Amino acid sequence: MKKILVIAPHPDDETLGCGGALLKHKAQGDEIHWLIVTGISESAGFTAERVAERDAEILTVGNLYGFETLHKLNFPTAQLDTLPIGDIVQRIGRVINAVQPDVVYVPYPGDVHTDHKAVFDAAVSCTKWFRYPSVKRILAYETLSETDFGINPDNNGFRPNVFTDISEFLEHKMEIMRIFKSELGAFPFPRSEQAILALASLRGAACGAHAAEAFMLLKEIG
Repeated sequence: MKKILVIAPHPDDETLGCGGALLKHKAQGDEIHWLIVTGISESAGFTAERVAERDAEILTVGNLYGFETLHKLNFPTAQLDTLPIGDIVQRIGRVINAVQPDVVYVPYPGDVHTDHKAVFDAAVSCTKWFRYPSVKRILAYETLSETDFGINPDNNGFRPNVFTDISEFLEHKMEIMRIFKSELGAFPFPRSEQAILALASLRGAACGAHAAEAFMLLKEIG
């Protein structure tokens, strides 16, 4: 049994990026844990109804995955690059110390959303072997509308070298993604059901599966 921690800048990033892999981990008897770095609030301009709706979405999604623990840091969304990186590192580090994960999933640093880059930078600071010895494997996931929209010419782009067959978990992943109904749109919107299924098929074709998720292996200690 392994302990798996997915670090999501926002709720739904974990589902888009590695929802199938998380369900597969769970089916194999692993413990899965969810860390959400940002949150919404009325003080940030969101309505009370929207805040309550988001809280309900997170609760429902957490139950559908069967997460062992849920950690919400509630940093302001779309503002992580304005905060001291040390504050984010400290809070993520506390969660890693509490969970003691073997495997950590992180967002890809080349994503167009600055929150993703900030979360990546803070998360990898919390994987040094001499401070967080439990971490043996780190994988970066791709997020539709963020990873594929990163057009920085100095970035080499998302180049996956690990693939996970999620064929038997794809429909469950889609069921969970539908909970985040406000994040979905009609194709060709990148976070549409058609686009999510198309990416799963494309990654599956790269590894000989009907559906897959792709990752960049950043570190592995054998």
